[in-house]
Amino acid sequence: MMNIHLLGDTSIREGFAELQDLLDLPAKTGSISVEAEKTAGSLLEVTGVSGTYKIRFSEKVFFFRGLGLLCQELEKGGRDIAITEIPRFTMDGAMYDVTQGNAVMRVPTVKEILRRMALMGLNLFMLYVEDSYDLKDNPYFGYMRSRYSQKELKELDDFAWSLGIEMVPCIQTLAHLIDVLKWEVYQDIREDDDTLLVGEEKTYRFVEQMITQSAAPFRTRRMHIGMDEAWELGQGRYLLKNGYRSKFEIMHEHLTRVAEICRKNNIRAMIWSDMYFRAASPTGDYYDIAAPIPPEVSAAAPPDIQMVYWDYYHDTVDFYREWLKRHGAFRGGTVFAGGMWNWTGFGMNWGKTVTNTNAALRACKESGCKEVFMTVWGDDTTESSVYTTLLGLQLYAEHNFHDEVDLASFRERASFCTGMDCENFEALSRLNEIPGTEAGNPRNCNAAKILLWQDPLAGLFDYEISALELTSHYARWAEHYEAAAAGKDPYGLFAFSARTARVLELKAELGKKTRAAYQAGDRAALKNTAEKTIPELLKRVEKLRRFNRDYWMAHIKPLGWEVLDLRYGTLIARLDTAAYRIAFWLEGNIPVIEELEEERLPFSSRGLSECNCYGRIAMSARISANSSYRF
Repeated sequence: MMNIHLLGDTSIREGFAELQDLLDLPAKTGSISVEAEKTAGSLLEVTGVSGTYKIRFSEKVFFFRGLGLLCQELEKGGRDIAITEIPRFTMDGAMYDVTQGNAVMRVPTVKEILRRMALMGLNLFMLYVEDSYDLKDNPYFGYMRSRYSQKELKELDDFAWSLGIEMVPCIQTLAHLIDVLKWEVYQDIREDDDTLLVGEEKTYRFVEQMITQSAAPFRTRRMHIGMDEAWELGQGRYLLKNGYRSKFEIMHEHLTRVAEICRKNNIRAMIWSDMYFRAASPTGDYYDIAAPIPPEVSAAAPPDIQMVYWDYYHDTVDFYREWLKRHGAFRGGTVFAGGMWNWTGFGMNWGKTVTNTNAALRACKESGCKEVFMTVWGDDTTESSVYTTLLGLQLYAEHNFHDEVDLASFRERASFCTGMDCENFEALSRLNEIPGTEAGNPRNCNAAKILLWQDPLAGLFDYEISALELTSHYARWAEHYEAAAAGKDPYGLFAFSARTARVLELKAELGKKTRAAYQAGDRAALKNTAEKTIPELLKRVEKLRRFNRDYWMAHIKPLGWEVLDLRYGTLIARLDTAAYRIAFWLEGNIPVIEELEEERLPFSSRGLSECNCYGRIAMSARISANSSYRF
């Protein structure tokens, strides 16, 4: 490890101790001295020559970015250093959803992400928690689901603070509370399965508990209080008790009460802005270009509540610019939230992430939006590694310190800050970019998830792949990931993708090929499927499941893994049954295999794109009755 002697400002020493192992350089570099100097304004400056350097920084985390930049240049053989960077944003970071995907990151995992963020120079970190934190006197809040204790959150806040990163709690205070409201003890405050009952005094006592206790472990007085996607607001128990009122009226009433709670507790709050925009649209669309927000709607919003404009979907600067302009009508100010497209199954969609992020953050710079963050959602269970997000973090960081992001420089920075070869990192997208996918995957084909989980005998997406050759595609990428795993793979991303690709090498076309052999009466091919292909595939699935389980238990709290065990278990059982059914027919015990007699129809007009619901992917049968509880 390189010997770095720190001089000057002492505020960075605790954080520096946490990052030393990420700053290793060749022994030939020798010892260097680095003087830390805190400065006013908004600046990062790295200068020096021949082992004596100075880093001037306006924020603590900028020092660590500067130290990374210095070490990166020294690693390349540079000696005379002169780097000046001026940030474009005052807040730049990420929000990680640990609730919807059941994947509550362990404390060391969060710390590892924070360490990488510090090297990049990002200064904001949010944990999106619905019921994933302890709530005193509420034993059913997060019951039998992994969650954080107050002590753990305080430990994370202390760690982040040492690196110059602000941790901001991100909760829900209206909808998105299905895992809370399913319990009988909350019957009195539920509007429907997902939403709190507006106007009920018990509701506001509960909301105040959530706000005060989620804020308690953190230094910051900022908080994200949610309020998005209250789809059925005013149409459940509220309607029965109060009669019909518009969603906007009900939303405004609720937000006014919650804003009062925030002021009382010295909380500066932000909310997702979509419910205000949906109120202006006849179809309830957040992005309805033909439906501007009436002035009385924006004027009615509390003046001290920031609006978070979330948008992961658009690819033109003009759209983002227009929506930022419309957000400007609100008095509380605007925060922009983009997305890292890794929430639709295995791997990630890097092409869509880059295209949409570049357009969005360019618009933010042009429009003067100074606060941005990247969201990492866990929709339909977190199936990809949380570390696939590091590349997106780097993109947000480089946009902060540059007007435009140069791809070659970005890749150098990403390889240094993540510890992985950037081009191999980007290639994780190839799990989903099957033949026929548009360049950059703008429609978000998530083939890996669909083809892994769909039924081997009754594949709902076999029509979509009828003309595709996928076996060689996944074999080729399995070899690529295996070679990458033999190099720099600190989080096992390439090893995991290699195992996934090896499963898909046999599984992707299994249903299609099996039905074709059955229709052709090719008994030899069916016998080979039942006696060789499926047994080999079962071995590969189990190898993948065990690797996935080891990763989860090392980095994620255990409650939540059972959902993936159910998915793997179903796949294993259905593969076993497929072999059994084929053998039963080959032996003459049944006249037909009914599952293979069924005509294959198109799943939808979107094909293999944007279907991220396991309950619809796996089979056509109803998996269970409505999972919500009625009391």
